[in-house]
Amino acid sequence: MSARKRVLVVGAGGLGCPALLGLGAALERAGASVCIADDDVVDLSNLQRQVLHRTEDVGRLKIDSAQDALERRFPRLAIETCQARVSAANVDRLVHAFDVVLDGSDSLETKFLLNDTCVDHGVPLVHGGVVRMSGQLMSVVPGYACYRCLFEAPPEDEVASCQDAGILGAVAGVIGALMAEEALRILAGEPALAGTLLVYDALRPESENRRLVKVRPRPDCDTCGTLSSEKRQVRVS
Repeated sequence: MSARKRVLVVGAGGLGCPALLGLGAALERAGASVCIADDDVVDLSNLQRQVLHRTEDVGRLKIDSAQDALERRFPRLAIETCQARVSAANVDRLVHAFDVVLDGSDSLETKFLLNDTCVDHGVPLVHGGVVRMSGQLMSVVPGYACYRCLFEAPPEDEVASCQDAGILGAVAGVIGALMAEEALRILAGEPALAGTLLVYDALRPESENRRLVKVRPRPDCDTCGTLSSEKRQVRVS
């Protein structure tokens, strides 16, 4: 990995925390930087899966608590923070400056917005999601299928929230760590999950708890189906 790479992690919660831990040492050694984007505060009920935060951090901004935790472990890691919820008003400004984006958000609206914007800017995206005892992971790399090729956006009120459905903390840890691994692969030019959905099921035996689903680009995809060849250039090296 060459130096001066910039990584954006959206969400400092159940997925963002283990992803940041997994990225920290490698980015520190490479002289790269990480930016944490979140506007929420630490909540006591979430500490079982948000492993960077402590009981004494309850009520603090997650970006501040996460930054302090990372600085204790990786004192030479360059860390930026952005106190903001990703929205249509700021997503272009956030995404375009980074070499890879990790989506650890818990909002479908945010996930589709990040997908669409990353595809438009040619920035690789690592998508992660967890609910109950299962999780999923996919890389959106230019030239391959995007998130919208696979999923259609349902009404937000038809999807169970993390609070309603519940999440096993260990599953968030597994998916977050795999997101970090995939992001580092992308930075090295060797993505393993481009156009591939990894599905993880903690209820199955270890030898059977992961399966890979190949996702083909949809020619009629509203996001990537009509992109010009210039916008399909892979920004990994």
